[in-house]
Amino acid sequence: MDFDTRAANLVAAWGLARAAGHLAEDLPDDSWASSAATRAIMQGNRGQDTKPELLLRSLLHKRGLRYRVGERPLPELPRRADVVFRRERVAIFVDGCFWHGCPEHLRPARKNASFWSEKIAGNKRRDAETNAALTQAGWAVVRVWEHDDPAEACERISELVRERRADSQSAA
Repeated sequence: MDFDTRAANLVAAWGLARAAGHLAEDLPDDSWASSAATRAIMQGNRGQDTKPELLLRSLLHKRGLRYRVGERPLPELPRRADVVFRRERVAIFVDGCFWHGCPEHLRPARKNASFWSEKIAGNKRRDAETNAALTQAGWAVVRVWEHDDPAEACERISELVRERRADSQSAA
């Protein structure tokens, strides 16, 4: 199998395995999950409004800070920040330890290890590209790990937003 993407190769491979009767579980033909249990877990993972995001947003809101949620800081950049302070040009990303390869908490997957290793490496590359593009465009980027203390992250973000507000007012 030689498709354009690894995901397409996996879909085809799992389809062949299902057709040959090698899998006891019934999965949709377009699924690249290794089992029904894995598929259920993956479907349960949230991409937005995770507990760490909600907690951080709540603390920022209590401080009187108003922001946008799930917005593209730069229209031409196909990335959405979790929290955006548009006027101050501050983009906040709340990164999950598994998905973004936390150096403290990442436990490598045992099943389908090469796929997950590639996936996480790709996420890290994309994160670095996003940081560079936003910084080059004059944005401040804050990355918060899901395990970080939300109160400390809130304090750090609040200070940054205040500084950038003061800088923009003194420049005007």
